[in-house]
Amino acid sequence: MIDSPNINLDEYAISENGFLPSSLPLAMLTNNYYEPWENIAQHLPALLQSGHIRSMVDKLPLLTTENLRTEPEWRRAYSILGFITHAYIWGGQLPEDSLPTCLSKPFIEISNHLGLPPCATYAGLALWNYTTAADTDITDPDNVSTLTSFTGTSDEEWFIVISVAIEAKGGKLLQLMLDAIAAATAKDTELLTGLLCKFTDRLQDFNNTLKRLNDRCNPKVFFYQLRPLLAGSKNMSIAGLPNGVFYNEGNGVGEWRQYSGGSNGQSSLIQTFDLFLGVVHSATGGRSSPTEYLVDMRNYMPGPHRNFLETFADISNVRSYVMSESSEAEPSTLKEAYSAACLMLAEFRTTHMQIVTRYIVVPANRGRPKEGSETVNLATASAQIEGLNEDGASGLYGTGGTSLIPFLRQTRDTTKDAAR
Repeated sequence: MIDSPNINLDEYAISENGFLPSSLPLAMLTNNYYEPWENIAQHLPALLQSGHIRSMVDKLPLLTTENLRTEPEWRRAYSILGFITHAYIWGGQLPEDSLPTCLSKPFIEISNHLGLPPCATYAGLALWNYTTAADTDITDPDNVSTLTSFTGTSDEEWFIVISVAIEAKGGKLLQLMLDAIAAATAKDTELLTGLLCKFTDRLQDFNNTLKRLNDRCNPKVFFYQLRPLLAGSKNMSIAGLPNGVFYNEGNGVGEWRQYSGGSNGQSSLIQTFDLFLGVVHSATGGRSSPTEYLVDMRNYMPGPHRNFLETFADISNVRSYVMSESSEAEPSTLKEAYSAACLMLAEFRTTHMQIVTRYIVVPANRGRPKEGSETVNLATASAQIEGLNEDGASGLYGTGGTSLIPFLRQTRDTTKDAAR
């Protein structure tokens, strides 16, 4: 029996469901003191549709964080203030480049407590924003629903719960990867080969779940209604935020800040896969290399999860062991198992690229819909006017700030290269 590396996953806020919390996220802050926040969060779709979101937020009292007692309460507060912040910035005919003190001051305090930036992140949008019936399998997206929503549409909910289901599936994979590292340390080739085969099978299941996004999320709803509200304040000059957003903390205190928008690139699970297989992403022609971008995305992960990635990177040894035990002339069963794992991760990224094409590239290339058919604000417009080049896609940027298709193609290709 091989002992796994001496890592206490609880110390990194990792549960049996992976990077999801050990218990269901709070459905709401029960302390009446925070009712003003919850009231806006629960009526967010209607407030956005009516155009009243900013006036309602401006009327909020300045609440402190002293009544947040538990980590689930801090997470719930972070999640709903992230939704409200992005709704305030993007919920009008023009973007708003200054947040009121009643929003920015408590949001900054909450973010500092959790080790996150004060904006809508993958953690607030997905990891801490779901619920399900008791004792229900959350690896099946049919069993999951969201707590807070920008649009109130089933399309937005499906978009989020697909990510939740994939994260839940990752819980068992985390332990498998630790066992594989232990097997490599012990030079147990047979055990490591079997674990890599299991890893590949489970990645195939991940891929099948990701493909289910197409079942219930309409590309038009995603592109024209949801995606604009996910946009960040970084590199958004063309959309009307040349300096980012001013976070006014009151009494003459405040600063301009620029953040990436909510993105699946902020998933700690997907980055763990790369570290496990030793995939190193080379530079591309986008705004930053894939490696630089992925490292930057760690700043948008909860502090304990970011720390886990750093620890995991230090102990990851599977690729080095595989390469030391294999030769080009006679590929071993171990090398074949490792290559299959890399190719399956590349296939997962191919599926992601196909989804991006369907949900972003195709709608953007079709141009704006007719007046009155869908809401188009400047966040959407920015995706259309960044300047398409010959391939018709590389001028499009994701909510995380990367040049979409070149970035995704490069990460997919470097993952394939690792299999060689």
